[in-house]
Amino acid sequence: MSKTPLSDPLAWRTVAAPSLVEFEVMARDVFARLPGHFRAMCEGLVIQVDDFPTDEVLDHMGLESEFDLLGLFQGIGLPFRSDSAPVQMPNMIWLYRRPILDYWADHEETLGAIVAHVLVHEIGHHFGLSDDDMAAIEKAAG
Repeated sequence: MSKTPLSDPLAWRTVAAPSLVEFEVMARDVFARLPGHFRAMCEGLVIQVDDFPTDEVLDHMGLESEFDLLGLFQGIGLPFRSDSAPVQMPNMIWLYRRPILDYWADHEETLGAIVAHVLVHEIGHHFGLSDDDMAAIEKAAG
């Protein structure tokens, strides 16, 4: 029987929190499992991972702690774009690794489920989706 961190406390010595790169790979994998029609709404979406939101974001949102924000959508949703508008930056989702890891440590959800939840909600709220719509999208993603 192989040793796991749960069966052998010393096995935890080799377990590390995912790096920024590993976290970004996970986020892209989670995004790829979202329903195709939902991903299609996100044409050109860029997913970025950083440890924390910038001070500018914290100030703009009126947040007191860098742990108060798990993710952020920046951009203009596909339904709101205009061909006559000037060239626009791509839509971006920011995932904040340290606040997500902190949230994960305090809850009984898997890290992948939390990342999926943050991705779906950051995109979904921007498109005006209801909480029920977003829950159905998360469920469809497995």
